[in-house]
Amino acid sequence: MIMLEAQETKEASYNRIERVIEQMKELRGGTVQESCPIGIISMENWEWPQGVGLFSLYLYYKETGKREILEYLIEWYDRRIQEGLPEKNINTMCPMLTLTYVYEETGRADYLALCKEWVEYAMNELPRTEENGFQHVGTGHLNEGQLWDDTLYMTVLFVCRMGQIDKRDDYIQESIRQFLVHLKYLTDPVTGLFFHGWTFVDKHHYSRALWGRGNAWYTAGLVDYLEMAELPQGVQWFLLSSLERQIQKLQDVQAKSGMWHTLLDDPASYEETSATAGFAYGILKAIRKNMLPAAYKPVAVKAYKAVLRQIDEQGVVHGVSYGTGLGRSLQVYRDIPITPMAYGQSMVLLMLVESLKHDELSGEG
Repeated sequence: MIMLEAQETKEASYNRIERVIEQMKELRGGTVQESCPIGIISMENWEWPQGVGLFSLYLYYKETGKREILEYLIEWYDRRIQEGLPEKNINTMCPMLTLTYVYEETGRADYLALCKEWVEYAMNELPRTEENGFQHVGTGHLNEGQLWDDTLYMTVLFVCRMGQIDKRDDYIQESIRQFLVHLKYLTDPVTGLFFHGWTFVDKHHYSRALWGRGNAWYTAGLVDYLEMAELPQGVQWFLLSSLERQIQKLQDVQAKSGMWHTLLDDPASYEETSATAGFAYGILKAIRKNMLPAAYKPVAVKAYKAVLRQIDEQGVVHGVSYGTGLGRSLQVYRDIPITPMAYGQSMVLLMLVESLKHDELSGEG
């Protein structure tokens, strides 16, 4: 792994970002055999990991104005559309979020038409749980009656974006309902952390896993969600109080290394990089946007430095767990293999791009 310099230059920060991006684009296989119906390692597929990668690339484009990044995004979408898109579900919805932004950059009517088609599916055809939650339908898995904490990032952010673009308040209101329903059933009232899933069929939280990356989807996604649309003040208060309570507990369970474990409350489970990067990104951005007190910044900085140690000289991010379904035992989470993944690269990229806005992290402190 790389050695951290006492004081890093801005140029070194950008060079690291470029290496991470290049490795994300080039991933074709890892150290594990793919088990998902649609491959989740290579960027040449259309699934949720690629969706996260595209969004991180878009944010880097907005930060730098590099046209080659936008051109890559346009070419990526055009290739996938020509190949034919997969079935619509919660996870395959994820790439649509970035397509809304690429539509705004290009003004292309075919992109907008596709976004409208997919949001109509989410609003009118996607199976619902009790209380109208979005059922976590994945590729090849109906998951009847199940709420997962992944859903907010994978689908609800896109629904909110389309409410903004199409001036559809019903979409915005639906996104609010989804956040509230998911927090109602997935929040652990003891810790303020989030369970991976809930079943309305059997009325339980499965193994009651406080899964790291699942929690990071809320931390990383919430600040972006609050940027997308103006929400009622009371809703903002509620969502931000849930975030702060989560961060308060994350302080307690952060490892000495600065990382978090794949099971947040289980020090015997391995430390996991994608979750740590997601937490660092969300906390840093929330502080910059005055959503969290600056007192939490040392937690994020410690995590940021820990993640940097997981990036090798070529830009490969290590210590990332493979795709993780809803486990019926905690051992399932402990046994998820570790391998470089597109979302590992991209969650680290989110963190690195955000760090450019913090002088003490980007070589200007």
